[in-house]
Amino acid sequence: MIGRKHWAIAEGWIPAWSHGPEPEMLSHETACILNANETDAHVEITIFYGDRDPAGPYRITVPARRTKHVRFNDLNDPEPIPKATNYASTIVSDVPIVVQHTRLDSRQSENALITTIAFAGSD
Repeated sequence: MIGRKHWAIAEGWIPAWSHGPEPEMLSHETACILNANETDAHVEITIFYGDRDPAGPYRITVPARRTKHVRFNDLNDPEPIPKATNYASTIVSDVPIVVQHTRLDSRQSENALITTIAFAGSD
C-alpha cells in the first residue's frame, strides 16, 4: 500500500484574476489525490490563515483505485477560500493516499504552472 494519512501544503494562494478561456485557463490551486487502495478514501481538508482561525473541514471522497483533482477554488462548504490570500492546508484521510499540489497562474498570457509533492506526515 502506498501513501500516508496525513499531508500538509504549506504554501497556498489563488490568483485574483485569470487570462484565457475558462475553465481550462482559470487561475487555480489543486490538490491531486491518488487513492490506490481497495476502499474509498474519506478526506478532510483544513485551511489555515495567518490572520484568522482555520476554515474547514472540507470533506471529499476519493473512490477506491481512483484519482481526484480537487480545485481549492471550488471548495465552498463550509466557506469559499478567498483569492489573493495566503493560506496553508492539511489533508487527512482514513486510508493512505498520495497528494500532489499544483497551481496554475494565468494572470498574464505567459502562464505559469508549478507543482510539487505535498509534505507527508508520519502515520
